[in-house]
Amino acid sequence: MGRGIGGIGHNKGPTMEPGTGWRTHCWKKARADLLPTLPLEIVRLRVRRAQEIGLDYRTYATVRATTGRDIVAFLFSSNALLMHRSVSGLPRARADKLRAIRACDRSLAAHRPLDPATVLQQLEAAHDLRFDHAFAAPAFTESWAQLRDRLQAALSGRKIPRDAVLMIGDTAWEREWSVAGRMAGYLPADRYFG
Repeated sequence: MGRGIGGIGHNKGPTMEPGTGWRTHCWKKARADLLPTLPLEIVRLRVRRAQEIGLDYRTYATVRATTGRDIVAFLFSSNALLMHRSVSGLPRARADKLRAIRACDRSLAAHRPLDPATVLQQLEAAHDLRFDHAFAAPAFTESWAQLRDRLQAALSGRKIPRDAVLMIGDTAWEREWSVAGRMAGYLPADRYFG
């Protein structure tokens, strides 16, 4: 078998060839050279941006580095807002944090039995809280293709790049939405609102 990773039967473990330490050193140096050294003013701008949208800097920087884009929108599930049957479930602290978001689109995926249009009206009336868009959340019975199509249609209608949308959810099922919708990522509601 030749050099490098072998073919059939190879367990893809570390190579036993000489020079492993040198290759590891070269790989680490090349990786470090790829990472940009940001000017202090850019870091300050990004810290400010993270604060505007309610994220800690580390989470914001990770999403930005992964996608190469700024986060320009959030997709919240009604579960993430603890609205299981009505908007009355939304805790005051979560409503306050949502109102504090600046320069970032907010969309809502409303789980049944919630009606998206009604929920938007109730959130504004009860909490002085405005969302830019709402749609019916995917059902558990939908196939992967249906899930993907529903999320992509909802996000495409907003004319926002999908990989600039961060999903805030509360279940493992909602975590899959970020993959199906090709979004920037997923953040558990407890972490975002915590």
